[in-house]
Amino acid sequence: MDSAFYITAFVTLFVIIDPIGLTPVFTALTQGQGAERRRALALRSCLISLGLLTLFAIFGEAVMGFVGITMPAFRIAGGILLFLTALEMLFERRTKRREDQSEHAEDQPDPSVFPLAMPLIAGPGAIATVILLAGRQPGLLGALSVVGVAAAVLVLVFAFFLTAGMLERLLGRTGINVVTRVMGMLLAALSVQFVLDGLKDFGFAG
Repeated sequence: MDSAFYITAFVTLFVIIDPIGLTPVFTALTQGQGAERRRALALRSCLISLGLLTLFAIFGEAVMGFVGITMPAFRIAGGILLFLTALEMLFERRTKRREDQSEHAEDQPDPSVFPLAMPLIAGPGAIATVILLAGRQPGLLGALSVVGVAAAVLVLVFAFFLTAGMLERLLGRTGINVVTRVMGMLLAALSVQFVLDGLKDFGFAG
């Protein structure tokens, strides 16, 4: 298999998933949590994302087609869910709830599945990308090669997530609150973009 394909696939997935850009979001979502729990959340979110990307790389559009879901509809749904998370970050609802639950670690919100694994890591863009890349290399071997590239990118995501504690100490509580608001705004904008992309695919937006 052409090495240029692996390079192209890696760069494409790295840009789409954006491990560097996700790190401040991970820091904001796990504000005040210990290093061990953060490590567990980071690992869980990356493993779930790998599972999702593997599923779509191997089975592609047949998975969504089986249940009657189109990619535009998937983008719109992901955008709406992400917008709800952005609102929580903007208005400190997530922070207040975490403080209320600080005495019960087992009750703390777990962002590893939503919004980290989906739609932030394995979002519509990443899923569409692995489907397209797998289509360029037909067969199970081609799909597995795409999965391998995705796994390499997710290793970098995990590595960046492990720096969240250092980033939080560097910024301090005030800095994290500012970052949380900024990330909330960016997530809100990203969620709207997901919806607009879905509407555009349906022919409702230019």
